[in-house]
Amino acid sequence: MSREAYVEEIRQGGVTLSPELAAAFATVPREAFVPDGFQRRDGTWAKPTDPDFLDLVYRDDVLVTKLDHRTPVSSSSQPSLMALMIQALAVRPGHRVLEIGAGTGYNAALLASLGAEVTSVDVQPDVAAKARDALRRAEIASVRVEHGDGYRVPAGPFDRVIVTVGVAGLAPGWRDAEIVVAPVEHAGTHPVLAVTDDIGAVVSPAGFMTAAGPLTAARPFPAPAAPGTLAEFTEHAGPRFDPPLEPLAYRDLWYAAGVWNRRATLAAVPRREQNCLILLDGTRTGGAIILPDGSVPAGGAEAARYAAEATAIVDRWLDAGRPPMGAWRVRFAPGGDPEAPIYVPSAWKLSR
Repeated sequence: MSREAYVEEIRQGGVTLSPELAAAFATVPREAFVPDGFQRRDGTWAKPTDPDFLDLVYRDDVLVTKLDHRTPVSSSSQPSLMALMIQALAVRPGHRVLEIGAGTGYNAALLASLGAEVTSVDVQPDVAAKARDALRRAEIASVRVEHGDGYRVPAGPFDRVIVTVGVAGLAPGWRDAEIVVAPVEHAGTHPVLAVTDDIGAVVSPAGFMTAAGPLTAARPFPAPAAPGTLAEFTEHAGPRFDPPLEPLAYRDLWYAAGVWNRRATLAAVPRREQNCLILLDGTRTGGAIILPDGSVPAGGAEAARYAAEATAIVDRWLDAGRPPMGAWRVRFAPGGDPEAPIYVPSAWKLSR
């Protein structure tokens, strides 16, 4: 795939690229940041010597570059999601940007191409070293990569903070920046928030690898339900949407469910192509699922109760006019570990 086609594919991912950001994607060599290859979608490993390597690199897709056994622990994010986050950051030449989660270094290279001076921090020493080497190969000079915990901010000040790992809240040291863009945990996913003056607005739905340490100390929602752990579920309420909700509208409903119910999370449901929204009961084996067509299967000892709560969420979302996730505004309050507090979402309000 040509660089021009790559940029066009990013645009087709729902991003209106500024000319400067389009030029950055067209000129920064993504292959320089994956010299050891990455995992293909089929689980095999793509190597630089493979004939399809560059075609895979220049697609709007995540490139998983490190696994712990079978669990991805480092990657180059999906370019269209990178673009949405960078656009929300509103970077201007000369801005000092703190990046939490160096990954391959590619995101920092894009920011540097926009004129930013970037300090990138990664908790994994080998990941930080490889990102540093990749930036050197790509001849990107205005990025400094440090090994460290993103909770503890390096010497600033910083104009912007961008976070490329999933967090439960914001570190106190980030709040001095004018804009913080971060994927903040919500109902088993990590929707990206752009936070200005301690008020967050949703930029995009997303799922990220989770940070370590104090940044994930506050978890108001249950962890996602693992495959094969749910009891037998039967339908308690029939379909409401014909045709079923498109993926983005389903994510809108999902976000609202997380605002209104703290048992909302993600479930891998058998025979479903996508993960689903569930209200998970205390045993983590039952509860109620809300499917994209609005039907509600439920199971477990409290199936009737959870099915009623799930149905009420769909009703409430419809009564509110099907608000998109971007319509919510989020306020933050101190939470997490008292010895290392973070600022977590505490109140939501619809902006329209």
